[in-house]
Amino acid sequence: MSLPAPHLDDRRFQDLVDDAKRMVMLRCPEWTDHNVSDPGVTLIETFAFMTDQLLFRLNQVPDRLYVKFLELIGLRLTPPAPAQAPVTFWLSAPAIAPVGIPAGTAVATPRGETDDAVVFGTGENLRIIPCVLRRTVTVAGDVTDQVSMGTSFPAFSTIPDVGEALLLGLSEAVPRCVVRVDVGCQVRGVGVHPQHPPLTWEAFDGEDWAHCRVSEDTTGALNTDGHVHVHVPEEHAMAVLDGESAGWLRARVVAVDEGYPTYHETPVITSIAASTVGGTITARHSELVEEEVLGESEGVPGQQFTLTRQPVVTAGTLETSSPDGWQEWTPVRTFAASGPDDRHYHLDGVTGTILFGPVIREPDGSLRHYGAVPPHRCTIRVRRYAVGGGRVGNVSRGSIQTLRSSIPFVARVENLDAASGGVDGETLDQAKARGPILLRSRGRAVTAEDYEVITRESAPGIARVRCVTAGDDDVDAGAVRVLVVPAAAEVDGRLDFADLVPEPDTLARITARLDEVRLIGTRVLVTPPRYRGVTVVARVIARPRVDRVKVRADALAALYRYLNPLVGGAGGEGWTFGRPVQAGDIHALLQRVRGVDIVEDVRLFGANPVTGERGEQTQRLAVDRHSLVFSFAHQVRVEED
Repeated sequence: MSLPAPHLDDRRFQDLVDDAKRMVMLRCPEWTDHNVSDPGVTLIETFAFMTDQLLFRLNQVPDRLYVKFLELIGLRLTPPAPAQAPVTFWLSAPAIAPVGIPAGTAVATPRGETDDAVVFGTGENLRIIPCVLRRTVTVAGDVTDQVSMGTSFPAFSTIPDVGEALLLGLSEAVPRCVVRVDVGCQVRGVGVHPQHPPLTWEAFDGEDWAHCRVSEDTTGALNTDGHVHVHVPEEHAMAVLDGESAGWLRARVVAVDEGYPTYHETPVITSIAASTVGGTITARHSELVEEEVLGESEGVPGQQFTLTRQPVVTAGTLETSSPDGWQEWTPVRTFAASGPDDRHYHLDGVTGTILFGPVIREPDGSLRHYGAVPPHRCTIRVRRYAVGGGRVGNVSRGSIQTLRSSIPFVARVENLDAASGGVDGETLDQAKARGPILLRSRGRAVTAEDYEVITRESAPGIARVRCVTAGDDDVDAGAVRVLVVPAAAEVDGRLDFADLVPEPDTLARITARLDEVRLIGTRVLVTPPRYRGVTVVARVIARPRVDRVKVRADALAALYRYLNPLVGGAGGEGWTFGRPVQAGDIHALLQRVRGVDIVEDVRLFGANPVTGERGEQTQRLAVDRHSLVFSFAHQVRVEED
């Protein structure tokens, strides 16, 4: 039970009016008309209303004190986390000279009629390196001379076996670049499925082969004339194979799932060439501020400066001027371990406030400096910090289409994957709820709430977290299971099921942090939760003279938003773990859709979001205690009355 907050002044509007009237009777007895129509009473009520507003603000003082106490124990609001996505820069023509994409290049989504553009910025320099095909090697040997003379050759053995490969030696290593392999073929390997080809592309990093993404293959797995866009990973390097140094790529025959055809005869290649047509780099939902001068130092401890833009998602480099040039300072979480000569500072990402170390008077009367003090009248500046972040950055695949600044030879940009990891900053109410947990645990994971709070702090890019303790949901004794739901992109309110799987580096970062704070002997497992697919089939009657197409679209949008693990449920904060789906709830939801007159029928089906298999009809779909729902292929039929 929470402690009751006292009212510093409990008088209300009517109490103030009554007190004023009693004062009038004492001080001015000749004023006898106290009706509300009297001008004097009108003035009394006006002043009472204004005083009531002042008392309301006065009673908020306990909340302010509560916040100040949270600051004393070291609690700070968590800034928003920026979404990120790999962005491909496509060239207007194959590269004949290196093309540089500088760090901080801004790309964005198109601006809509009501929505602003979502801006992303690259965090590193990208160098698009030109290349040509130097060597071609098959299982039969080197065929480079045949390629140069235009003579056809088989790509693999007569009947290709799994593991056989066609090796291409490029003139240069092309890390992070997109290589277009132009192929001329004789149609021999007829029948392979273009969406499930028995072929994969790989790049050699000097020690091992790494998988390459293929964004486009018009050859049908080397069966017809066309090209293949191969996205080379960052690890690609020059290496010596078969006595030749080159940047090696290979097309390797692999096994396919049962039911899909494989090669029954080798493809025959009549011509092959390679060129660089683009490059890929990770972009974050943030904007770079190149350089900002904060002002001059007063030469005293505890100075504060505020950046002009916030929230800050990436701290820049803070420097102070000196006769020998610019001196760099190091950001720290606290000044507890800082000495008087340590150039340390603290950055509050939410408010953009930069704080230098204070000076504290010790019990013996001496003064101790926690961190160095910037010299008097030196200039303080911050170079290249980033602002932005939030859930709005979780844009869908193909949404990033605009290049904010012109770059020579770059024709367009594109994100081949959805952006993920964007989370809104912590609110004051959320911080108030976290404060008592922080005070109790002090950075140690003991209870389930401790694991959840520390998980959020270690990975701000996750949307939801839940801790399952020993003895619950088949969790072994002495173990805990932390369920993590990543922030995922939505397309018209719909989620891609694959985006609900956390990235391996996110799981690793959370696991490493929890391993530091767990109790000795406790085993920690970090995984995504189980999801229960649900399909709603409904029939509704529309009101007269309404657009049935719009009613159907609005009804589907309501279903996908309500049955959503991130923003669904009654409160819009994500579907409650373990809450069953009731046909009555869906009936009430559809009844509130604008244009719906009567909801005739609602049917629920369990569904497998991976295979698309639908279960039996039910009026109540049970969900495991620590599972969430996932919308899959809802159907709504709208009829006229």
